Amino acid sequence: MALGKGVIEVKRGVLLGLVVFALLAMPAFAGPELKGKVAVVLDVGGRGDLSFNDMGFKGTDEAARDFGLEMTEVQSATAADYLPNLRNLARTRQYDLIICVGYLLGDALAQAAQEFPNQKFAIIDSVVEAENVMSIVFRENEMSALIGALAALAAAYHGYPAAGVVLGIEIPVLYHFEAGFRFGMDWGLKKYAEVTGETPDVKLLYTYTGTFSDIAAGKAASEAMLAQGAVGIYNVAGPLGIGDLEAVTEFHANAGTEFGPPYYFGVDANQDWMGGGKHGLASGMKRVDIGCYTAVKSVVEGTFKGGVTSLGLAEGGVGISKVQDLVDFIDFGIKAGAITCDDFYTIMANWARNRATLPCWIWEAVDELEAGILAGSISVPTADTVEEMQAVRAQYTLGAP
Repeated sequence: MALGKGVIEVKRGVLLGLVVFALLAMPAFAGPELKGKVAVVLDVGGRGDLSFNDMGFKGTDEAARDFGLEMTEVQSATAADYLPNLRNLARTRQYDLIICVGYLLGDALAQAAQEFPNQKFAIIDSVVEAENVMSIVFRENEMSALIGALAALAAAYHGYPAAGVVLGIEIPVLYHFEAGFRFGMDWGLKKYAEVTGETPDVKLLYTYTGTFSDIAAGKAASEAMLAQGAVGIYNVAGPLGIGDLEAVTEFHANAGTEFGPPYYFGVDANQDWMGGGKHGLASGMKRVDIGCYTAVKSVVEGTFKGGVTSLGLAEGGVGISKVQDLVDFIDFGIKAGAITCDDFYTIMANWARNRATLPCWIWEAVDELEAGILAGSISVPTADTVEEMQAVRAQYTLGAP
């Protein structure tokens, strides 16, 4: 017997009600149980730099997800926030690890570590001598030497008189970059003479801007160097690299060029994808994300201990950007909202075309330097004090004492 339309609608309503009741009666799915908490405290540069702070966040976030931890991010508006931020986190006694991202937090952490001896801390780019602090430092001089060699070789090949470096605040960490870059330029110029039989005259242009946050200062410094014939600008000031790249991009626009010199050399993250991949020749990668990940992993595995952990080329803590890095960090840019998935192939094509403005033997020379550093046959100088930096400058003057 056929049922009327009204009866069918009633039966449907009853069935829907039973389904809803059954769903409401089921226990809610809470997701995987979190096994602990970790906090990351950023310096005044903040998120959005596509470099140092974003890398610190990235590494901590990835470790938290991999090990089932809850992560808290704390942004420092001014230097005066450092110690209060650390105290507020430590007082809760909830965090298995508190990570400080940046040399500038060193003094505040030294105080907080003393006040909270049972709290585990880690800091990037500074050494705090305390049993409850893991101090993670990088041998930036090693990867900076590779960028310096590439910049010198590029300048000599294209007939440019200089290579430029824009640095932030004059602190020991940045001395590592400068020392390595000077050594690398010297090595690169000698390699060029060895291969070509010509002795190039390429000078170093460098300036400490005194800031990690004034993008306009980075752009102004870069413009001055480009006006003096710099083959490219190496960013050693985090967020100021945005200004450096703007200067390079505008220089090309005014010259009516798209690829080739002047180049942009990124820092910390692989920044080759920035600007559509047209001008980023290579990046000196300082894997702050790996440093943060390493610290979290040590706590989870019960191997955490105070003291210094040094990461260089051999440990994968630093390096010069290569094709797989570009693929990985395009995804980094997509997640940061700086680019979209549709940009992927355009960036890859632009990057390949820009790199092709240098012959293979130059890239092979940089690989040779890298292999020598890894093998221990080449030792790259570094500096931690003004006196040590002055000694490196005196040895590798490059027209810029």
